Amino acid sequence: MKKIKKILIGTHNTGKFREISDLLPSKIEKISPLKLKIKSPVEYGKTFKENSEIKANFFCKKSNLITISDDSGLEVESLNKKPGIFSARWAKNYGSFDKAMSKILKKIKKKDKGSRAQFVCSLSIKWPSGKIITEIGIIKGNISSNKRGKNGFGYDPIFIPKGYDKTFAEMKYKEKLLLDHRFIAYKKLEKKIKTFLK
Repeated sequence: MKKIKKILIGTHNTGKFREISDLLPSKIEKISPLKLKIKSPVEYGKTFKENSEIKANFFCKKSNLITISDDSGLEVESLNKKPGIFSARWAKNYGSFDKAMSKILKKIKKKDKGSRAQFVCSLSIKWPSGKIITEIGIIKGNISSNKRGKNGFGYDPIFIPKGYDKTFAEMKYKEKLLLDHRFIAYKKLEKKIKTFLK
């Protein structure tokens, strides 16, 4: 198989697009589905892996380009690992990520069971030939008692990674980029695809 010169990053989320772009080698041309006017598929999977593969398959078929797609979310232990794969949908249902975070903080307070949590990312790369590789990245931590920080996106203002005393949203972009669940998944994936990246 040939070296990757151009890749579609299968997401409409600008935060995810930026992170995945910055993890990939700079010489690779990165394309957004928004540029090609490709809508997002229905995510009917029951796991992060199933959903990242649904997106990779869909965007690859629509664009005929090598595609990398992510499905990620926050799992809160005391909320039975919710919102999980429904992380983005919670934000949509409650009106925004800000409102969804307030809901999570309220639910945790009510349960009074601690706030252990983890961010999970499934990253899939798909070739038009049919080859697909998926890796999972997990970072453990805790939910903060309130929203903190203005950086990042999604649930970053309430997640404190293990070993740190600040939320993802309080970290500088580069610090979070080289630490989070997406980075962990990408590093695993990179080992399997490095011959195509050089």
